[in-house]
Amino acid sequence: MIIGIGGVSNAGKTTLAIKLKESLPTLKVSILCQDDFPKPEEQIPKVRNHVNWEIPQSLDLKRYLRQVLEDAKSHDLVIAEGLFAFCDERIVQHYDKKIFLTISKDTFWQRKSRDYRWGTEPEWYMQHIWDSHFKCGSENAVDRDTLILSGEKPIDLNELIPELEIEKHFAHLIS
Repeated sequence: MIIGIGGVSNAGKTTLAIKLKESLPTLKVSILCQDDFPKPEEQIPKVRNHVNWEIPQSLDLKRYLRQVLEDAKSHDLVIAEGLFAFCDERIVQHYDKKIFLTISKDTFWQRKSRDYRWGTEPEWYMQHIWDSHFKCGSENAVDRDTLILSGEKPIDLNELIPELEIEKHFAHLIS
């Protein structure tokens, strides 16, 4: 089973993926984060002399897809998460379930202001991240089969897991 999780930066994609994995200890779960599949910086366009990580072209999506498919052979569940989780139909067609996390601009701004994984981002770039999400991000690819959840507060896994129908796929492994 492959689950895709998308949403704007700091919406809680990685946190949700980790919590799902932890809540399914009887399954072999792989989490693949798109952030781990960047192209070399010299191949990524720049915006105002800043590497533009906020476009799908910043990622090696072919390598990401190969890894998703490879992990699907050796794992019960693959969670493929990232800002551009739904931007490439070649990837999306392999998802059994899709989750899209939403947050308000205020929440994004608060969380991003405290996110120092890649150093301090200038305010103009934080605005660029927010704006790019609507141009290149996953929201355009959300359809009626996508679970749209608020990333504003913790997600109740006792409600989410039945919606994902994980038990249906792995009844023999989950007790």
